[in-house]
Amino acid sequence: VKGQETAKRALEIAAAGAHNLLMAGPPGSGKSLMASCLPGILPPLTPAEALEVSMVASVAGTLSGGRISQNRPYRAPHHSASMAALVGGGLRVKPGEVSLAHLGVLFLDELPEFQRAVLDSLRQPLETGEVSVARANAHVTFPARVQLIAAMNPCRCGHLADPALACSRAPRCAGDYQAKVSGPLLDRIDLHVEVGAVSAADLLLPPPTEGSAEVAARVAQARARQTARASASGSSARTNAELTGDALDAHATPDAPGRDLLAQAAAAMKLSARGYTRVLRVARTIADLADAETVGRVHVAEALSYRRRAPVN
Repeated sequence: VKGQETAKRALEIAAAGAHNLLMAGPPGSGKSLMASCLPGILPPLTPAEALEVSMVASVAGTLSGGRISQNRPYRAPHHSASMAALVGGGLRVKPGEVSLAHLGVLFLDELPEFQRAVLDSLRQPLETGEVSVARANAHVTFPARVQLIAAMNPCRCGHLADPALACSRAPRCAGDYQAKVSGPLLDRIDLHVEVGAVSAADLLLPPPTEGSAEVAARVAQARARQTARASASGSSARTNAELTGDALDAHATPDAPGRDLLAQAAAAMKLSARGYTRVLRVARTIADLADAETVGRVHVAEALSYRRRAPVN
């Protein structure tokens, strides 16, 4: 992928900490391509994780040849998907896309084009890591510890930032379009990044000197730090995205300058309690990528830069 350094950095952070990511930008800017690259930089499944993934696939009837799956799932449902297709259901209840992506990636392209009720059904699994499906004859809970990667245009025509191409209703149409995705769902997304249009100058650049292998090595090292911390403290959190309570306080509390910055930003940006927690988790991941033992001001500052901005009016 040429250019898009900010988005590629956000993708690396997302991979390292299993964080949710939303990329917003015009058509053709590489959002879908970058999302498809994510499985290539994620660490392989552990034997226990492979068994979990295979059990879900077996229940869904998608287990290939009866063999245990070794690859992290990558699911990309179309925006016309129903609620049953996404979270599970049917006469004989089967897992939906969010469970088929357990311990892997759920990619939702054209996010505002999904039905709002369908998107809001993801709020529970994104918070708890499981989804409950209730029917008249059954009540089933499936695992759904997914990493959500979403992409969207800034408005319906997709060219909000380019006055020469934007529609006559800009910028009002952008507010209407973005409002299709509820605030509570957006609050559950750790990283929000704007992806700019790719210029001709970007396309003429030589291929990047750093490939997926180098990024994957950094991601693996950051994940190893998280695993070591969890083992040493007895925490059940497998990744920074799962840190809560005492584990979050013990491992993600910033140093004094970092705490001061976070306190000021929380007031200025009106961060919710959930948003505050997610900033801490992302900052911990950024520190892990930097091989830093303590979360510092610079890590908090970068984490804050990925929080959701106010919608366009």
